[in-house]
Amino acid sequence: MTSPFAADARTPVELLHAYLRGGTPSVDPAAPLVTFYDDATGERVELSARTFDNWVAKTANLLQDELNAGPGDRAALLLPAHWQSAVWLLACWSVGVAAVPAGDPADADLVVSGPDGLEAAQACEGERVALALRPLGGRFPQRPDGFLDYAAEVPGQGDRFAPYSPVTPDAPALETVVDGLPLKLTGDQTVQLAREGAARLGLGPGDRVLSTLSFDDWSGLEAGLLAPLAAGASVVLCRNADGLDAEQWEKRVESERVTLRLG
Repeated sequence: MTSPFAADARTPVELLHAYLRGGTPSVDPAAPLVTFYDDATGERVELSARTFDNWVAKTANLLQDELNAGPGDRAALLLPAHWQSAVWLLACWSVGVAAVPAGDPADADLVVSGPDGLEAAQACEGERVALALRPLGGRFPQRPDGFLDYAAEVPGQGDRFAPYSPVTPDAPALETVVDGLPLKLTGDQTVQLAREGAARLGLGPGDRVLSTLSFDDWSGLEAGLLAPLAAGASVVLCRNADGLDAEQWEKRVESERVTLRLG
């Protein structure tokens, strides 16, 4: 029986590192790992595993050095399913911060918010980071009061990351929701659930998963990031795609070589 992809990985970041090692034509670190569409703006972004990892490293350095975040901290992520959201999840896990998508900012040590969540994000008494979610990773025309503008802060961060404290598999990594019930997961548990999801969905190296699901619960995180990463597959995230007709969907699925569509 063939061993699963990245069989020795015990944290989500180790899944990404396995992807970066490549070694087979189906798992190529230079090939697209995350492709993102915003059909409200016409934006399309494609990131290889190497480019994605570079964004993760810069964001993790921002978290660790500028925001003073570390193991034991919790980050409320008020973000849609977006390529920058995927970056923030892996950056949190690189530092050892527990990611809480759609979490309560008042209970978090820091908050990361898109434009739609800025009012709610003000309830966080810790550091606040705002993402404009504009095409090409653009800045806010005017920085929101009380927030760092991610697009202004991240370019100057280092391209390599090393945590000050080791990130262990049994440390808290993710707080999410499954079938309406809250679930707290360690890094190891997150990877195990991601592997189970990949097996259930029949994913393997080289597959391409198109997802329109939100990152606010486990089903969207599984479909749009974690199960593909655990399988050596890649993702196509589509936002604001409700207006696409059947012909447009067919063209996208064909052009992106999608093997599974979810949402």
